[in-house]
Amino acid sequence: FMNIINKITVTDIKELFTVSSPKGRSEEIKNRKSYGLSFCAEGKITYEIGGKQAVSDENHAVILPKGRSYSLNGDKSGIFPVINFDCKEFLCDEVISLSIQSADTYIKDFEKMKALSLFEENRAKMMSVFYNILHRLSLESSVRNVITPAIKHIAKNYQNPKLSNAVLAEQCNISEVYFRKIFTETYKTTPKQFIVDIRINKAKQLLSDGFLNIGAVAEKCGFSNQYHFCRLFKEKTGLTPTEYMKQNRIYKI
Repeated sequence: FMNIINKITVTDIKELFTVSSPKGRSEEIKNRKSYGLSFCAEGKITYEIGGKQAVSDENHAVILPKGRSYSLNGDKSGIFPVINFDCKEFLCDEVISLSIQSADTYIKDFEKMKALSLFEENRAKMMSVFYNILHRLSLESSVRNVITPAIKHIAKNYQNPKLSNAVLAEQCNISEVYFRKIFTETYKTTPKQFIVDIRINKAKQLLSDGFLNIGAVAEKCGFSNQYHFCRLFKEKTGLTPTEYMKQNRIYKI
């Protein structure tokens, strides 16, 4: 689908508007007149078409299909900028959810397009801004796809103290240098720090459960030794593991 976005020939930008969608909203959209690209400033909407669901939230933009009918539900109140457009090619016949790091830049470009749309002589410039939006969507999603194998590997193996950038880069079939670059650009943190954060979050769960001693928690979370674990935990939370356990241990259900 991202390759299709790269090859789109936009023939017209029909409308630019902002939807205020309350929580609990339930609506049926019949025979949509044009394609739509929607971002989320805040809130959440779940679309459904043909038994398939797609989410629009602050980390997901959506492409809405031309000529199709679908339902939507407001899961969380929010604001959703929408660009209705037509293109030369067939684009999609279902709602497509696109992962994005943040909607902020896209929404700024949306506002720029709205301002330009007031004057007919700005049409070419408005088209240029829209093409930049489509290009950025394509680039962002394709880069994320490259490192998806690494994220899956981390999820299964974060407790392995030997987990390294070299291992993760190999999972993605790219060089270690390139892996670090695109990982940091995508997640705004290094792979090492990303793994540490997951380990600390897991340690918090285990400490709250209260079944394991500090050494066992450190081992289960992939820290090479108890001292290293205690130092990082205090650095991240402001508390020692023992202090955290005393404050957060769950005694009742």
